[in-house]
Amino acid sequence: MQQLVFATNNKHKLGEVAAKVGDKFKLVTLDEIGCHDDIAETGHTFYENASIKSRHVFEHFGLNCFGDDSGLEIDALNGEPGIYSARYAGKHGDHDANNKLVLQKLYGETNRKARFRSVISLMWNGEEHFFDGVVEGTIRQELSGTEGFGYDPIFEPEGFDITLAEMTMDEKNAISHRGQAVDKLVAFLKEQQA
Repeated sequence: MQQLVFATNNKHKLGEVAAKVGDKFKLVTLDEIGCHDDIAETGHTFYENASIKSRHVFEHFGLNCFGDDSGLEIDALNGEPGIYSARYAGKHGDHDANNKLVLQKLYGETNRKARFRSVISLMWNGEEHFFDGVVEGTIRQELSGTEGFGYDPIFEPEGFDITLAEMTMDEKNAISHRGQAVDKLVAFLKEQQA
């Protein structure tokens, strides 16, 4: 089985992606290859940040690797939190504070339109390939659900009356932004194996 590095140590992301990749590749994390560098996301777009991660691993370890960057874009907040989604309230990965800040900023706002966007950069045998996904929806007035992570408890995807945090992993993967991008990644990897 061919090894493929996912430039993350986020167990939630790893679980979502591993469910889609299946047994075609052995997914390994940054920790598992001995990469303990703090890869700074200094880009100004999801594409740039995803590329920084995959290129870092390829350049320093010579391994096929993919990195992703994703976030929430809210129309009424001019696309915020965008690339700052994970650290919107100041501290990286403080989901509760991030959700509270979004709800506070949207208080009294009738336009609750938003989308999750995900971009994957794959370094494959020295060449970079991009895959992306978008899921449209709205921001709820309050948190609902206990599954998932990040903004899942306040995001209701279009065509549903539940949040991402009220869905099972399979239900979320079937429609999610990361799921769409990973589907494109997996299709590409299958072509390479054919």
